[in-house]
Amino acid sequence: MKTLITPTNIEKKLNSNDFIVSKTDNKGIITYCNQIFISMSGYSEQELIGKQHNIIRHPDMPRAVFFLLWQTLQLGKEFFGYVKNMRKDGGFYWVYANITPRLPVKKKLGYYSVRRAPRQEMIDVVSPLYAQMLAKEQQVGAKDAINASTLILENKLAELDISYEEFSRDY
Repeated sequence: MKTLITPTNIEKKLNSNDFIVSKTDNKGIITYCNQIFISMSGYSEQELIGKQHNIIRHPDMPRAVFFLLWQTLQLGKEFFGYVKNMRKDGGFYWVYANITPRLPVKKKLGYYSVRRAPRQEMIDVVSPLYAQMLAKEQQVGAKDAINASTLILENKLAELDISYEEFSRDY
């Protein structure tokens, strides 16, 4: 059973030279995490290994982002995107995530994830977009949440005249 954590507005910033690394099995269970992941999350290694990666999921993250993430991975492709994670103490940290399927010859073994500090300019774009997506998800309810939220993302991409891949690049 997951302990209920109350989110706070206390941000911990990832250093620009740091990389958070983790590995999971096919079901998103953490099988490896580096020291930077442990430090940023506020959990011990023992608290992370064997747990769902969503142990650090922040409630400000729209469900549609994770739907897109899993859709991309199921196609055997890499996912790039901006993710707000929640620390054990309720604080948060933003990452620019690259998640890659671990592919042997015949089947996926799980996933590698490498996260680094995103540019503040992108967080300034993504934060209000995610807030709008989340508000729509809450407004329409669980059944229609992902579709409604995805439509907001698609409309933003059309307005910017770019693909998700272009939008999610952090130069």
